[in-house]
Amino acid sequence: MTEFRNNYDLEERTAKFGEDVIKFCKDVRQDAITKPIISQLVRSGTSVGANYMEANSASSKKDFRNKIFICKKEAQETKHWLRMMGECIPEKRDEIRKLWKEVQELTLIFGRIISTLDGKKSKSD
Repeated sequence: MTEFRNNYDLEERTAKFGEDVIKFCKDVRQDAITKPIISQLVRSGTSVGANYMEANSASSKKDFRNKIFICKKEAQETKHWLRMMGECIPEKRDEIRKLWKEVQELTLIFGRIISTLDGKKSKSD
């Protein structure tokens, strides 16, 4: 039962994604081009989970929505840096594709949360 729960625990899922980004970046050779991309990728990839943790501690529904929106923005930025990384190290495209697929799913989840919150807001207005 715990394993099933963890697969759908967004806090755990976003943390695991950040860890996977870190592990991936540790294995990338650093040069003048990859070094700044690695830095950006680690920042945005780990920020998704950090902002989700903040969202779960939000002081209001508006604060929660804003934090979830930031999660979505960070996830979208991560997709950009993964694409750039794919150009730098084409031999790792399969690993990059797996990370991209996960962050795309997270982007869709955050978008759905925002849509749901906005839908509830407009119905109650």
